Amino acid sequence: MADSTAHSSAAADRPVYVIGGGPGGLSVAYALRAQGIRAVVLEKSDRVGASWRRHYDRLHLHTTRRLSGLPGLPMPRRFGRWVSRDDVVRYLEKYAEHHELEIVTGVEVSRVERTSDGEGWLLHATGGRELTGAAVVVATGYNHTPLLPDWPGREAYTGELLHASAYRNAQPYAGRDVLVVGVGNTGAEIAVDLVEGGAARVRLSVRTAPHIVRRSTAGWAAQYTGVLVRRLPVGLVDRLARPLARVSVPDLSAHGLPRPDTGLYTRVTEGAVPVQDVGLIDAVRKGRVEVVAAVDGFEGGKVALADGSRIEPDAVIAATGYARALEGLVGHLDVLDGRGRPVVHGARTPAGAPGLYFTGFTNPISGMFRELAIDAEKIARAVAKKSGARVSRLPVG
Repeated sequence: MADSTAHSSAAADRPVYVIGGGPGGLSVAYALRAQGIRAVVLEKSDRVGASWRRHYDRLHLHTTRRLSGLPGLPMPRRFGRWVSRDDVVRYLEKYAEHHELEIVTGVEVSRVERTSDGEGWLLHATGGRELTGAAVVVATGYNHTPLLPDWPGREAYTGELLHASAYRNAQPYAGRDVLVVGVGNTGAEIAVDLVEGGAARVRLSVRTAPHIVRRSTAGWAAQYTGVLVRRLPVGLVDRLARPLARVSVPDLSAHGLPRPDTGLYTRVTEGAVPVQDVGLIDAVRKGRVEVVAAVDGFEGGKVALADGSRIEPDAVIAATGYARALEGLVGHLDVLDGRGRPVVHGARTPAGAPGLYFTGFTNPISGMFRELAIDAEKIARAVAKKSGARVSRLPVG
């Protein structure tokens, strides 16, 4: 029989591994450290905040600076109300430094499974590494793997086609005809960026009309409303949102963007947050951004649209979202739903996988950074409560 004392001693030396060095992973690492628990962040790139470094140049948080700070360190006032991409990266770097977080870069985890003793988790990582942790927090990010639809004729398309993740600014498209596919926040903002950057023509391909909200009205940020209605019944929020939309957002039906026929919060529960207006409304009303039908496929150098028309832009930018790409990592553990999303998040763990936590895989109406901060502290408390002596504790003093 194995020595149970030896097992307990070995388990007590195990840290909590946090997979991903973005805002979710860093905030969890700090919250665990604040509980006296050793947390090791494993980041596949060479720096923290890798996904933020890859975003387009003009990006700003759509949530306020005050409600976007992570636990233990507010965002500096000098960043302004709407924090830029570069300042988000600076903040994440400072956050890791300020809290002296234990971060190992250049390590990608490919698979997570239970240890043979049943008391922890075994992580398979680059270089043949096998790491054993008391618990694991998966924080690899909502925008993990660019998703490009398998449109008919895509492989043979002779024009320029790129995913929005490869877009940086409008400079390469000055004087050109550009089609943006997808009217989420990314597609809407890239379309406006192209217009302001001198593109000769900008068309926006829309399959489903989005809910559009003003980022701020008379100083009241849309995020504040999102926080207030976060826990209200979906149907009630849908009903409240309709008259507010009519007052604050003009009817763009004549320009190809009718008001949605499903409720705002219903869409959020399905994974589609409202588009926050950073210039799209005016650009559409003035005809600077032309709304066209959804893309059905490609025919040689032309794009086939759902209304039967064919267009021939100089470039196509697909703002078609991202996949969570968790199947290889944890798909064998029966912890994902039919769409590849974790069945639980935050402080809860899947029934068959105690000690396995997920953060950052929802897109909440109240703001991603705010919810990451809340989840981080909940996860840390849950780990401290449930794991007890099986988690490596930091020395006191």
